[in-house]
Amino acid sequence: MVEKIWSDKYPEGVTSDIQYGDYESVLDVFENACKKFADRPAFHNMGVSITYGELDKLSADFAAYLQHHTTLEKGDRIAVQMPNLIQYPIVIFGALRAGMVVVNTNPMYTTREMEHQFNDAGCKALVALANFGDSVADVLPKTGIKHVIITQVADMQPPLKRVLMNFVIKHIKKMVPDFTIKGAVPFTKAMAKGAAATFSQTAQPAGEDIAVLQYTGGTTGVAKGAMLTHKNLVSNMLQMDFILRTLRPGQEVAITPLPLYHIFSFTVNCLGMMSHGAMNVLITNPRDIPAFVKELGNHRFSCFTGLNTLFVALMNHPEFKTLDFSSLKMTIAGGMALQKSVADQWES
Repeated sequence: MVEKIWSDKYPEGVTSDIQYGDYESVLDVFENACKKFADRPAFHNMGVSITYGELDKLSADFAAYLQHHTTLEKGDRIAVQMPNLIQYPIVIFGALRAGMVVVNTNPMYTTREMEHQFNDAGCKALVALANFGDSVADVLPKTGIKHVIITQVADMQPPLKRVLMNFVIKHIKKMVPDFTIKGAVPFTKAMAKGAAATFSQTAQPAGEDIAVLQYTGGTTGVAKGAMLTHKNLVSNMLQMDFILRTLRPGQEVAITPLPLYHIFSFTVNCLGMMSHGAMNVLITNPRDIPAFVKELGNHRFSCFTGLNTLFVALMNHPEFKTLDFSSLKMTIAGGMALQKSVADQWES
C-alpha cells in the first residue's frame, strides 16, 4: 500500500477518498438532478431559461431523433461544436442518453484542426453552429461524418424572437456565412422529429464506458483525445464537492462564461453545479465585456467561474464595480494559473 503523504495537506473536512454514492455515470448525475430539481431553472441564456424537467424532456427528444432518424449506434462518436448556448446541454445529454460518445469541439478550430479531430475520434455525426458552417462544409468531405445537424444562435428563443434574432444575425450583422451541406438537418427540425418519436431508454453506461473524448490544445504537435470515462468525470466532479457542499440545493445561480466544450467548465458547471440544482447562466460571448457586465446585472449570482485574463478584463470595466456582489459565495478559477494580485483585487 502506497502511503498517501499528501493527505495531511488537505484542508480541514476534505477526505482522501471519494464516496460515489448513487453516481456510477454522468447520466446518474443528470437523471438525479432532473428528478430532484424538476421545477428549478437549469440553464439560462439570452433571456430564456429551461428547467431541469424541461431539460429532461428536450434531451430525450434529441436522443429519440438520434435513435429513430439516424443510423448511429451505441458507442458512435458525435462531435458538438458550439459556444455556450442552451442547445449545448440538450445535445450532449441527449447524445449520452442515446449511448453516444461526445466529442467536444472548439468552434474556433481551423479546417485542418477540425479534419484531424473528426477523423482521429472517428466521428459519425456533428452538431454545429451555423456561424461556422462554411468551415464545416469545407472539411466534411474529408471525414467519415454521415449526419450533420445545424443550429442557429436563437433556436431556443420563443418563435417570433427566434426568427427575428436569427435574421438579424445572418442578414444584418453578417455573422453567418453562406454555405451548403447536403443532407444537413436544422436543429429545430431534429427536435420536432424527436418529440414525435419515442425515446427508448438504453442500458445505463458502466463506469468504465467512455463518455467524452476531450481533445488537448495541441501545444506539442496535433491535438490528442483524452478518453474520459463516466467514472472519470464523476470522480472529478465529486472531488470538488468539499467546496460545492456549501451550496443550497436548487437555490444557486452560477455564472458560466467559459465554454462548456472545455473540460473545466464541462466538469464544474455542467456537472458540478447541476448536481446541486444550480442555474447556469450561459455567457455566449464572454469577450464582449460590456454585454457580459450588463448580463451580470440581471442576476443575483452566488457562484462565478472564470480564468485569470477574464477576471482582469471584467475588473477593468468601469461598470463592473457597480454590480451587486452581496450574494456571491464562491469564485472558481481554472484554465490557467490565477495570479495572486488578481485574486486579491477580485476579493477586495
